[in-house]
Amino acid sequence: MTLCTSTSSLSQTLAPWRKQGGKIGFVPTMGALHDGHGSLVAQALSENDCIVVSIFVNPTQFNNAADLEKYPRPFQQDLAFLNAIDPKIVVFAPEATDLYQGEVQSKAYRFGPIASEMEGRHRPGHFDGVGTVLNLLFRAVEPTNAYFGEKDFQQLQIVRKLVELEKLPVNIIGCAIYRADNGLAMSSRNRRLTPEQLEAAPFIFKILKQAQKDFEKKSIPAIVREAEAAFAAHPILELEYFEIAGIHNLKTAYRKHPSNTYRAFVAAFAGEVRLIDNMGLN
Repeated sequence: MTLCTSTSSLSQTLAPWRKQGGKIGFVPTMGALHDGHGSLVAQALSENDCIVVSIFVNPTQFNNAADLEKYPRPFQQDLAFLNAIDPKIVVFAPEATDLYQGEVQSKAYRFGPIASEMEGRHRPGHFDGVGTVLNLLFRAVEPTNAYFGEKDFQQLQIVRKLVELEKLPVNIIGCAIYRADNGLAMSSRNRRLTPEQLEAAPFIFKILKQAQKDFEKKSIPAIVREAEAAFAAHPILELEYFEIAGIHNLKTAYRKHPSNTYRAFVAAFAGEVRLIDNMGLN
């Protein structure tokens, strides 16, 4: 497996592929890889001639310093995980000073209303950090296609806006949420859950499925109230927000419009671990 720890070494590694006009696929990650990442990698492998997986815990997208410090970093396990999928994968694991080319700080973006809802409201500055690091990664990798999971659906919409703002020649591909058999969305943060919390976490999926089931016959406020009441009665999970929004502008919806497509979004805490999930409703 090829491991590149600088933008210059990555450029040299990818030069032959560029010369041949090969398609380069890209899966950006923050490590602590799991089968959800594996599903993105598998799709990228099937649709490109060469693929790059980045492993970089980006400091500028954490608005909580403790969360950054506790973020899992099992680097050698990650390399073994990717090698088992395909040893021809190129791994890009730069130092922050190399990727940022100096001072590690985020750029202020005008993503519009999609950045001020949900995650943007509860995590100030988060999407500026996401946009900044992805802009740097896209320019380092210069991929044909880049793959993102729909678990971070709002982030996916932000990435599409970033590509438009920065005029980047990359095709953004959203991939279905990869779930455990019990419905729990795969996440690197799941590693931090205690056995009791891990057993409780699929409750999030249960509430989303109930919202999906009820969407045609109940009003949006009624669905939201019932979800909030269910979380309020839960002994382990603490709800941060449950919202239903249209997929295009992600603004909180209160009434249904026949021409709109809606998703339900959840953020909840299991102890100190923050979990997010979402699901299409119609």
